[in-house]
Amino acid sequence: MQKKLHIKKGDTVAVIAGESKGQQGRVLEVFRKNNRAIVEGINMISKHTKPNAKNPQGGIVKQEAPIHISNLMVVDPSSGNATRIGRRLNDKNKLVRYAKKSGEEIK
Repeated sequence: MQKKLHIKKGDTVAVIAGESKGQQGRVLEVFRKNNRAIVEGINMISKHTKPNAKNPQGGIVKQEAPIHISNLMVVDPSSGNATRIGRRLNDKNKLVRYAKKSGEEIK
């Protein structure tokens, strides 16, 4: 069984290490198998493409590459700063994620 991760698709995350350190973006996709995620506008690479039906010109395309989740932290919805994540039962007895800094629930 694969381990639960602290980030999910759609979360706003801050990069805490690497070339894009300090930047924030939205998670587009999470790869649980190899602990990586694609974040909008972060870790951009230049991919050389051959001409095809979608791109008849071909050429160099900029796109996001996966970044390891250990280099990402979820952004606190109330303060806008990076925070650690906890899990607890809410009033409806459902397990929810919350920001450890503010205690606010993360949607």
